[in-house]
Amino acid sequence: MTPGRIYLDNCITSMPAPEVLEAMRPYFEEKFWFPGTFISTGESTNETIEAFKASIAASIHAKGQELHFTSGGTLANNMAIKGLANAYAAQGKHLIVSVVDYPDLLTNAAYLEKSGFDVSYLSADSEGFINLAELKQAIRKDTILFMTTAVNHVVGTIQPLQEIKAILQAADHKIYYHVDAGQAFGKIPIDVNDLGVDTMAISAHKIHGPQGIGALYLRSGTKLTQLIHGVARIDNYQTGGLSIALIAGFAKAVELIWSDFTGNTSRLRAMSDYLLESLEKQIPHIELNGPRGIKRAPHNINVSIDFIEGEAITMMLDTMGITVATGSACASQGLKANYVLMALGKNHVQSHGSMKFTLSRYTTKEQIDETVAALTGIAAELRARSPLYASMIKEK
Repeated sequence: MTPGRIYLDNCITSMPAPEVLEAMRPYFEEKFWFPGTFISTGESTNETIEAFKASIAASIHAKGQELHFTSGGTLANNMAIKGLANAYAAQGKHLIVSVVDYPDLLTNAAYLEKSGFDVSYLSADSEGFINLAELKQAIRKDTILFMTTAVNHVVGTIQPLQEIKAILQAADHKIYYHVDAGQAFGKIPIDVNDLGVDTMAISAHKIHGPQGIGALYLRSGTKLTQLIHGVARIDNYQTGGLSIALIAGFAKAVELIWSDFTGNTSRLRAMSDYLLESLEKQIPHIELNGPRGIKRAPHNINVSIDFIEGEAITMMLDTMGITVATGSACASQGLKANYVLMALGKNHVQSHGSMKFTLSRYTTKEQIDETVAALTGIAAELRARSPLYASMIKEK
């Protein structure tokens, strides 16, 4: 068995593109210098970082000076959420988030609750869209921050960011708007100005860049309290050292996707549609979780397979060198019902029987065919042992 021979868990991380590895090489070898002044090595690095920053910022229609490199999306989320909440606490201490948001947002909300903030939690419908009527009702005079996950990390739902913008801007005071775009960046078009967001977290390793590097978009004029203190070598918000090589890899990954953004995302959607069609054709009693079609991200297919456990399927596929996820690997490290699926109205059986396939530019039709064939056989084998399935068949 070759681990990860077929890799369909790109929600968690993705394979670095060969071009990315090559772009990083010079900064591990001869160009390893940190930024500086008055000396050629430092000045050269200054120019290099500014160029990388400008190219990545352009992908979300931001200015280079509005982009701050971090060691990943989670740190970017922490810097934005804690930074905004504390910077504007004098204006109010009420925050709004939803029950289906990414753990970065929910754990920060819980932390801020313990620190004296008040948090409203919005519900979601059966497809994972947050309740906008509740959002309107939740806004108060002391509301200072709304945060959301642009693309749901479990079922791929694309939240209505434009409609959210209109609701926030209709309030009689400024409400800061933070978006976690970890699953959206590189998968759907993002224009921070059009969306009206104040802060946004993105990451490199979800788009075939290196692990360990991300960025925080911070709109000009928006304040953050400092989360990390120390010497500002590369960025004044994440102080200390950051790898220039990782930044170079991040910039190259962005370049590769945006050189043909429409082509890349269209291919992802076509492959995901083919996967779903194959699953529904080959395996009976299977249900798509989340919306169908263009309302979900192009790389995400999440299904519940009735009468069997997703954990068992995942482990059996793993022995064949096929990597998939059950439920959400970001949501639970144990065998718990997935909180997003439960919020969508699924029961414990449907949650435990859920499987998530997240594709990448390297996913092939042949890999999908092999995965579906393997899954069809596994489902039949496990259902043959299932008393629930036997009971259902008997009733018919």
